[in-house]
Amino acid sequence: MSDQAATATLHVALGERSYDIHIGPNLIADPQAYAGAIRGRRVLIVTNDTVAEHYRAPVEQALTAEHDVDTLILPDGEAYKTLATLDTVAEHLLAGGYGRDATIVALGGGVIGDVAGFAAAVYQRGIDFVQVPTTLLAQVDSSVGGKTGVNHPLGKNMIGAFYQPKRVLADIDVLVTLPEREFAAGMAEVIKYGLIRDAVFFDWLEANMAGINAREPELITEIVRRSVANKAEVVIADEREAGERALLNLGHTFGHALEAELGYGAWLHGEAVAAGMCMAADTSQRLGWLDSAQVERINAVIAAAGLPTAPPPQTSAARIFELMRRDKKVSAGALPLILLADIGHAVRHTDFGDALDQTLHHYLAA
Repeated sequence: MSDQAATATLHVALGERSYDIHIGPNLIADPQAYAGAIRGRRVLIVTNDTVAEHYRAPVEQALTAEHDVDTLILPDGEAYKTLATLDTVAEHLLAGGYGRDATIVALGGGVIGDVAGFAAAVYQRGIDFVQVPTTLLAQVDSSVGGKTGVNHPLGKNMIGAFYQPKRVLADIDVLVTLPEREFAAGMAEVIKYGLIRDAVFFDWLEANMAGINAREPELITEIVRRSVANKAEVVIADEREAGERALLNLGHTFGHALEAELGYGAWLHGEAVAAGMCMAADTSQRLGWLDSAQVERINAVIAAAGLPTAPPPQTSAARIFELMRRDKKVSAGALPLILLADIGHAVRHTDFGDALDQTLHHYLAA
């Protein structure tokens, strides 16, 4: 893969919290890729057992020449994105005598990035961390923007902090080992950017999905670069989700409720978001904003990426609505949803009339 794709660098300009995102081949094994992002001697790599099998050794080798490196291997899966896992990381740091000049390297997908980043945010009131995302979803979304946290049985990502990394290394070579289901889950977030703010990108995805599914290197580099560019622009404008950044949640309020109801890990995050985006498109059509042809295009692109376009039909509409009402974005009793005024134009909306209820009962059991 690496001989056909160039490296790109994007800068997230957030004042003293600014950092670079490097996108390209052969990054995780290159000591220079980490240079300047790690200020102290001690480094703790936090990863999981699946990722460690493939990438622990090259990352350790890249860092050992300049740093004292230790590795903590956690179990793999969304079911372990918990306070108990956070405590495991904190205990390892404490028992190892790590100081405030230590750096955590988060080597893995979204769960590792969120848990390790949250540990960095709270350990001794904040130590540095570097994101080395190994899934498409993490590369295009969760590693960028500083959202860290863990799940609770009553809600996804309800306990966490905004905490920016010192650098993100999105190595496209690691996507070679990514299972098809995990790759498809990442495509949900890629498609999201086209739907919320980049209609030209959506058109490009529609035309290139076969090559993307075949993981053609130049196409993979482009989807990561274009997605990260969109995410970075939003984060720079609205770091703490006071306005525009909320648009990144298209499909997520539906999706988070589905994840909580089905049990974390039963569906991958991207799968739940994909179904949630289809439900958001349906609600948008019921409000008169999208026409049936646009909804069909959205469903077709999501299906072509190998993603579900609907939740399990036996899921309870009442239960999903109850979980949506517990979402962390609910304010003063109002449930905001990100919907589509057009492909490439998302809006935040709280006055659904009967449209939301009709959508829930269209997809779900009474």
